Order: sequence, then C-alpha cells, then structure tokens
Amino acid sequence: MSRIAELTSLLMPHLMLAPIGLPMLTAALLLTMKEEQQRLKLGLNILSTLLGLLVAVALLLWSHESGAPATMGVYLPGNWPAPFGIVLVLDRLSAMMLLLTGFVALCSIVFAGARWHRAGVHYHTLFQLQLMGLGGAFLTGDLFNLFVFFEILLAASYGLLLHGAGRTRVQAGLHYIAINLAASSLFLIGASMLYGITGTLNMADLAQAIPQVSAADRGLLHSAAAILATAFLIKAAVWPLNFWLVPAYSAATAPVGALFALMTKVGIYTLLRLWTLMFSSEAGPSSLFGSLWLIGGGMVTMAFGAIGMMASQRLTHLAGHAAVLSSGTLLAAAGFGQNALTAGLLYYLPSSTLAVSALFLLADLIDRWRNDGASLAPYELDDVAPFLTPELMPTTGLNLDEDEEVLVGRVIPAAAAFLGLAYMACTLVIAGLPPLSGFIGKFAMLTALINPLGLGSSAGTQPGLPGWTLIALMIATGLLALLALTRSGIRHFWAAHDRPTPQLRVMEGLPIAILLGACVALTLQANGVMRFTEATANGLHAPGTYVRAVMTAAPIPGPTTTPTPERAESSATTKAAP
Repeated sequence: MSRIAELTSLLMPHLMLAPIGLPMLTAALLLTMKEEQQRLKLGLNILSTLLGLLVAVALLLWSHESGAPATMGVYLPGNWPAPFGIVLVLDRLSAMMLLLTGFVALCSIVFAGARWHRAGVHYHTLFQLQLMGLGGAFLTGDLFNLFVFFEILLAASYGLLLHGAGRTRVQAGLHYIAINLAASSLFLIGASMLYGITGTLNMADLAQAIPQVSAADRGLLHSAAAILATAFLIKAAVWPLNFWLVPAYSAATAPVGALFALMTKVGIYTLLRLWTLMFSSEAGPSSLFGSLWLIGGGMVTMAFGAIGMMASQRLTHLAGHAAVLSSGTLLAAAGFGQNALTAGLLYYLPSSTLAVSALFLLADLIDRWRNDGASLAPYELDDVAPFLTPELMPTTGLNLDEDEEVLVGRVIPAAAAFLGLAYMACTLVIAGLPPLSGFIGKFAMLTALINPLGLGSSAGTQPGLPGWTLIALMIATGLLALLALTRSGIRHFWAAHDRPTPQLRVMEGLPIAILLGACVALTLQANGVMRFTEATANGLHAPGTYVRAVMTAAPIPGPTTTPTPERAESSATTKAAP
C-alpha cells in the first residue's frame, strides 16, 4: 500500500482530475459509436469504470497516509488562487465517496451487461456522464461548480430513469424531473444570496467570511443557508420532500436503481461538507445553525422510511424506503455535530448504500423468477404448502425418499439458495443486526450517543431528549425494517411456488456477491475502517486544515525566459524612466 501511495504522490495533484476527466472522455468516445456496437460499448464502459475505481483506491490510500493527521490534495485547474479560480479538493471524505461511487458503479454496469443496457439508446454514455457528475460533486470546492456538476449528474439521471421506456417510467420520470428542477432553482437562489452577503462562493472562503458577517445581515445569511439546504435536503430524501423517491427509484431498471442509491448520499455528503465548514463551532453567532432542523428532519424521515417499508409489498418499494430510512438515520446523526457520532455514521453510510444497491439488483432477479415477467404475481392459498392436502396431511406420492417416506422440504437449487442467502445478508445489514457491518455502524452511533466523550469519560453526561429519541428510533426502525424484509422474504422464498428453477447468469450474480462481500469486508476490517472514519470526522469538525490548504494553495509559476543583454538594458531603462 505504501508503494501505491508513493506512486500516487508522484501523480498528484493531476490525478485528481481523473474521476472527472476519465468518464467525460469515455462518454464522448461512446457517443461517436453506433448503437449496434453494444458489446464494444459495454466493454469500454466496464474498462473505464474499473480504471476509475482503481484511481479512487489510489486516492483513498494517498489521503490516509500513515501518521498524517490530515492529508489534503488541492488542484487549481485554471492556475488561479482561491477564491478567484476553480478549485478541486481531496480529503478523506471525498476519497471515500469516490471509492463508494466507483464500487457501486462497477457492479451496476456489470449487472446491466446481462440484459438491461440494450433496453434503450445511449445507456453507456449517460452512465459515464452520471459518474462524471458524481465525481465532480465530491471533489469541487466551489458552490457554483457544485451546481454545474449537480446539473450534469441530474441530466444524466433523467435519461437513465427513462431508459427502457414504459408508462410507469415516463410518469415517475416527469415527477422526478419537476422536483429536481425546483431543487436546482432553490440551489441558485440560495447560492446567489450567499454570494451577495459574503462576496464569495468558494467553500473555504465562505468558512472564513461567515463569522465576519454583520449582525444586521445575519438573518439574511441564515435564510440563504436554509434555502440552499432545502435543495440538498430534497436530494437527501428528507420528509416531506421525498415523495418522489420511491416511485422514481422503483420504476427505474435494476442497475439504474442500484446506482441511484448513491444519489441520496450526494445530498448527505453536501450537507455534511457545507454544514461543518460554514457553521462549525468556529462560525461565531452562526455556530451549529440548523442542527435541530437536521436532527428533527432526520428522525421524521427515519419513521417515514420504516413505516413505508412495512406498507410495501414490492421489493423495489422496499429498497426505495430502505434508502429513505438510511438517509434519515444519517441526517439525524449528522445534526448532533459530535466527532464520535459522525465517525459512526460515516461507517454506516457505505454499508447501507451497498446493501440497498444489492437489494435493487436482487429485486429484479426475484421478481423475474417468481412472476415470469409479470409486474406482480398473485399469492394463492395453496402457495403456503403445496406438498400438503387441504387437511394439512402429506400428499400421497409426492416428495418421497427411497423408502417411500415423506421428505420434509425439497432440495433447494443453487441459484435459489444464492438469492435467498443474498436476501438474508441485505436484511441483516439494512436492519442493523449482527454480525454484518450494518450492526457495527449502528452500534457505533448508539455508543457515541450514550458515551459522547468515550467510555470512562462520559459519567454524568446524558444524551438529552434528542439523543434518547434517536436511540429509540434507531432500535424501533431497525425492528420494523426486519419485520418488513422478513415478511417479504417468507413470501418469496419460504412459501413454495410452482415455478421453475431461477435462471441466474454470472454477470447478474457476481455484482450482488461483490456488493455483499464488501459489507463482509467492512465487518472483518471494522477496526481499520473505524480509525479511518474517526480521522475523517475529526477533520470535518476541525475545518481549519481544509481552509488553510485551499486558501494557501499557490498557482504554478509560468515559464520564464532568460533576458538577452539588449532586453535587460531596455528593461532597466524602462524601470528607471520617470
């Protein structure tokens, strides 16, 4: 790993352009190719996404160098110093989000390669543009460029949502487009107000300017921040602004739904980034502004997501509400502004995202297996135990062994066993049950709420009403999620159906196995991952390092030419002239 970090250091800071430039160039190349060249397009898409994932791994290792409290990468694309020019910033948080994006994207495109990428035109181009927008949103250090990358990823998501056509997708797509256009308008209004008050849109410069805002403009500043936050809360699926998410995500094709599981995390990332910069404990009168709104909104969103899971019958709706539940948990935990709690939520964030993405992919395979192409197959009474008579006695001549004795149960095909085990793993992670990473993430957050100063140092410290409420909600919503997923699992796996053995391709099963294998890896490497998230949380809640790194980044001096004697004499004469 040290060799990778050393090699990355030689390529820095220019390597930071790769998460943006690589998918942009790939999308341009794919756009020039004919639709008949689907296999070549798929190969280029997978290769580009894999290279992007490797770059993300290198950037993560570089950002977490051993012994370094905070390793920052700052790149000035226009060679203008902040806050006058565009700036890209890499720290542990942005590197983690890039790695998560590359990982989920690679699994999504491999799954799509089995069938879904042929359902419409320009799928691969839109997919790469989506990755470009996500990479830019995680790396940019400027609000205006954040808006630009938001629009890129949203424009690509419109096309991906409509991929495959159909009335349901068109209807959900129109709602999705309308709400995101409204969010973009709020983004522009809030950013414009902030610029009018502070005179800057650079995030690091905003962190310096906000404590200096006059008392007369403080209310206007808070209003601008609230309008801007509303745009991000829409993307983070906070209640009641999340009415669009479940219909849109469930209408999308399975690989698109898996990729969209990242979209809510873009809103979470942006809120966490801007809130810790603009309204940190060093923001003067605006310190921790909006924390109660984040906590309250997150808690209500958690309740909405859990109730929605209980009310859902379709697996895609379950996955959509699970994404809402995860988002609400992250928002509520972020609002407390505690280092240990933030470290726990940063561990929980990739775990929940991976599980929800895997559930979207599983939903496609399970529905195809059970429904034989129908949108919703009815449940019959004889589905409960087809090997029993109406009197609940074994059916004669059915399922007998060599001695003509009735066997209890049947041999489970390997494909069905894989789907069942994968579904169980998703259930454990989403519900937060041991032994997988979802439990560790929730346990870390619960521990931080009860012992905010650490074990042995929090005697007499109480979580307070918000803390106890979040503790109760995390336990209760986990139980409701478990009940909802278990009920659905019984219907699809336990109750036998007269159906053939599921047809499972390697390109469909492998991405699901990799996503859930990553959750297992997070569990096995929990100690190292938690150290990483603790360092990330400490850096977020002490934004001075971020601000200094951005504001002190110096442009590269231009090439100089050695003056000839005649030019030197002319220059000296000019300077000496009155």
